Amino acid sequence: MIPEKLTIRSAREGLARGDFSAPELFEHYNKRIRAQNGELNAFLTVFDAPEEFDTEGTLAGVPCAIKDNMLIEGTRTTAASKILDNYTAAYDATVIKKLRSAGAVFLGKTNLDEFAMGTSTENSAFGPTRNPLDTDRVPGGSSGGSAAAIAADLAVFALGSDTGGSIRQPAAMCGIVGLKPTYGRISRHGLIAMASSFDQIGPLTKTVYDAALVLNELCGHDVFDSTTVDREIPDFTANLDRSIKGLRVGVPKEFFRAGLAKEVEERIRATIKKLEDMGCQVSDISLPNFEYALAAYYIAVPSEISANLARFDGIRYGHSSKKAATLLDTYLESRSEGFGPEPKRRIMLGAYALSSGYYDAYYLKAQKVRALIKKDFDDAFQKVDVIVGPTSPNTAFKIGEKASDPLALYLEDIYTVPLNLAGLPGISIPCGNGEDSGMPVGFQITGRSFDEATVLRVAHQLEQIT
Repeated sequence: MIPEKLTIRSAREGLARGDFSAPELFEHYNKRIRAQNGELNAFLTVFDAPEEFDTEGTLAGVPCAIKDNMLIEGTRTTAASKILDNYTAAYDATVIKKLRSAGAVFLGKTNLDEFAMGTSTENSAFGPTRNPLDTDRVPGGSSGGSAAAIAADLAVFALGSDTGGSIRQPAAMCGIVGLKPTYGRISRHGLIAMASSFDQIGPLTKTVYDAALVLNELCGHDVFDSTTVDREIPDFTANLDRSIKGLRVGVPKEFFRAGLAKEVEERIRATIKKLEDMGCQVSDISLPNFEYALAAYYIAVPSEISANLARFDGIRYGHSSKKAATLLDTYLESRSEGFGPEPKRRIMLGAYALSSGYYDAYYLKAQKVRALIKKDFDDAFQKVDVIVGPTSPNTAFKIGEKASDPLALYLEDIYTVPLNLAGLPGISIPCGNGEDSGMPVGFQITGRSFDEATVLRVAHQLEQIT
């Protein structure tokens, strides 16, 4: 009998003891997916068992789920868009190669907001994913399929991508762990681009230890991604148990303003108190440009989207309209039929912001604000070692509740986008349930660039007592 809620560590121990075999473990999760996916819609594609299972690597025999905007050679990869409904990946993303070499086994590809644009996984062309803790509610987004898969125990771990909170926010809403590494820590080669200077791949797991284990395998310089940094990679599991007594913890006063749900604030303040009880030096700090982060993000990101999504033209790959009579018609009809409302909205916003006469007023100004936000964090990290606060202003909301108001959905990213603007690492861990909704609250811990080790250490120590 295979136990429920297996972590990477317990799965590897069970395999090593012979409690179950790798094929049996794969079949266990495959059955769970087939039983529950009809209701949850967490997976878009489910794979058959491989012919051979690795027995050597650190993740050998461990079944995982992959967000469907990462390429796995020979498999359908849609980015949850009709424009890529018939696309088969021609090569493996670098992260897939690394997981293969570590021995991980792929269960399937998970649902997401179309091209990772959204905070609720309601924007998928293939229907919304439901939160396994309450199927009337969203799982968060855009990595909602991956988060739901872990919360429902349909995989041992999963990969997501984070452009403005898309790993951390669904992790918060599903009550699991979600890690966004420093920009440049993990290769983006083979990730379908949304906004190239923001996107970062990371793990969604059941424990902080598992997040550290997966991070060990994914890091490193890649010749196919010039933004990856060539630097020594520590063992992120090595110091998780080292005391955090005396660590300097900053709490931005800007995080506790109108818009933060009372039930979320209560859980966050209680968790900060726990850090104090553990001997951390907690102090109030300021991020003066925090209030401009969301506006800058929603200018800079659509600008990059309008450029990145230009390649989906109905000519090279993906959906090509049957209605087109001319070359121009092919472009117009294929994109009109293939893209959903949110990609269209962001393409238009971005094209406008980059257009002649508006570039300086919008895009250039957004980049200047981005630099100021990065400076705010640099200044803060002169005084503190980590910065903490809410992951999301609300717990998981009802499906359809905010669908007609894109701005309300954008506001769900208010605490996560500053980290992407600054390229910093951040993790969301569960810190209890809200009193009103009964749904999980996420606690976000942010660190200096390439200091995932400290972020993970604080998260791990907190996890032990929450």
